[in-house]
Amino acid sequence: MNNPQTITLALTGASGMPYGIRLLEMLLREGKQVYLLYSKVAQIVAQQEMNLALPSSAKETEVFFNHQYQVPDGQLRVFGREEWFAPVASGSNPADAMVICPCTMGTLAAVAAGLSQNLIERAADVMLKEHRPLIIVPRETPFSVIHLENMLKLARSGAVILPANPGFYHHPQTVQDLTDFVVARILDHLGVKHDLIARWGTDN
Repeated sequence: MNNPQTITLALTGASGMPYGIRLLEMLLREGKQVYLLYSKVAQIVAQQEMNLALPSSAKETEVFFNHQYQVPDGQLRVFGREEWFAPVASGSNPADAMVICPCTMGTLAAVAAGLSQNLIERAADVMLKEHRPLIIVPRETPFSVIHLENMLKLARSGAVILPANPGFYHHPQTVQDLTDFVVARILDHLGVKHDLIARWGTDN
């Protein structure tokens, strides 16, 4: 995709919350309009993995991240799980792209089945039906046959399946380096510029 301006980011309850939060930071740093959605279990995982207390209130979360990343009011909008009047709930006003990072197998299955039982699932369904980019970042191991079949179904429907599998050819020195590798690949597929890792075949 070529330089999207509006991106929906959904955080679900899989392990790997640092990927999602780092992605949020980079999107805001690049001046993108971000619609943020997160599940109840994502709140638990954020606390467990990052000692990050995501408020249950969408407005409180908006204020928190606005302060954290010093972004202008309106650049980040946070929506609740049942906020059906959010722009992302309708094909008449979809974002340019959507990323689910990290993505649970439950969310992946629900999107593959077209269930749309909450705003995350509905937003993803909108992206597929409107033929907009949808990037799914599953974090699970091993994958069962059911998981793989759901991924194949989504890939055939137009989604990009981008597992949270960091590489090591860039000689990572820290956990942050491993996180940045995955986030860099997501940003590449979104068409968002970054300097998180050196490009293959370059000296820097």
